[in-house]
Amino acid sequence: MYKIFVLVGCVVSAVIADASIGDVSTLPPPPLPYAFGYAAGRFPGHIDRTHSEVSDGSGVVQGSYSYVDPSYKIRKVDYVADQYGFHPVLNHEAPAVPQDTPIVAAAKEKHLAQYSRIADAHQHAPQVVIVPVDSQSVQYARDKHLSLFQKIADEHARIAAEREALKQAEEQAQHGNSIQY
Repeated sequence: MYKIFVLVGCVVSAVIADASIGDVSTLPPPPLPYAFGYAAGRFPGHIDRTHSEVSDGSGVVQGSYSYVDPSYKIRKVDYVADQYGFHPVLNHEAPAVPQDTPIVAAAKEKHLAQYSRIADAHQHAPQVVIVPVDSQSVQYARDKHLSLFQKIADEHARIAAEREALKQAEEQAQHGNSIQY
């Protein structure tokens, strides 16, 4: 019984698949003429990219797009797309210099005036050298450190003198032993 269900399922699948393929020889409809274009920006009232395109309905498309690059140059590309491929023409226009709004221009002027005033004040100000003064606790710690340092230095000098004396005594003893033989 299981084999019959599998056989019926395969036959039904083949019939449905054959019906869904349809006529493969149907060609797509011919291209229709169209035209579109847009201009956009990152915030309202600011346009930094455009695109426009026109198709004549025979498969030839002409258009252009442009954008402002990071160095504020306008980059524009005119193109034609036809049966032989995509043919771009690059155009480089002068850089777009952003214009300051009145608020930004006023803020720049205020900043430059304050900067000049501060620079002038610093140029003509007398040079005052402030020498730090030690507090009592710092002076006490410094004196304690210096006395301990002196104590350690004296101890090292004593040890070095003892070693030098031992070294000379050993050399004399070796020199005396070498004479006896």
